[in-house]
Amino acid sequence: MRIKICGITNLEDALVCSENGADALGFIFKKGSKRFIGYDEAKTIIKQLPFFIMKIGVFVNEDYTIVNEVAENIGLNGVQLHGDESPEYINRIRLQVIKSFRVNDEFDFSVLRNFHNCSFLLDTYSADEFGGSGQSFNWDLIPHDIRKKIILAGGISEENIEEVRRNIKPEAIDISSSLEDYPGKKNHTKVKSFLNIIKRLD
Repeated sequence: MRIKICGITNLEDALVCSENGADALGFIFKKGSKRFIGYDEAKTIIKQLPFFIMKIGVFVNEDYTIVNEVAENIGLNGVQLHGDESPEYINRIRLQVIKSFRVNDEFDFSVLRNFHNCSFLLDTYSADEFGGSGQSFNWDLIPHDIRKKIILAGGISEENIEEVRRNIKPEAIDISSSLEDYPGKKNHTKVKSFLNIIKRLD
């Protein structure tokens, strides 16, 4: 199970995450986000990260030409789309794409069939924000035939990661708020403890 730690805003946090076993780091470029980082700041951090770790840029309803230009300029390996992007939009992105879907009890999982050439991230629906709420949705709703193919996000922590591993078995998880002192600042003790649990479970 691969681990993406999102909401990176500074080099110190990025290095602690990468040195302790994270597979990918997420940089949120949505202005107004509590974990927003500018392109130039992200580029400075990315330049100092190990080659092998994935650097993912998180965009929300941004023009695809800007996404492609930014990705190339700052050294991203992949793009996470957290808005209302269409299948046609995804086909215009030059890098690997993670398409996020916000799930509530009424979510229609059949919409995933319309999307190709991307990975699926399932996060908790919120009327106020596009992600990073720290709340989980009802994981029992996830169809069994896609569970091993998804990236799971929303409310994942030390307290429930064993349940996630045992019952959902996703391809990867995306975690942020439960590893923070406050939005945008990781707690290094929590990061190390969580990643050590993952190593034990693996």
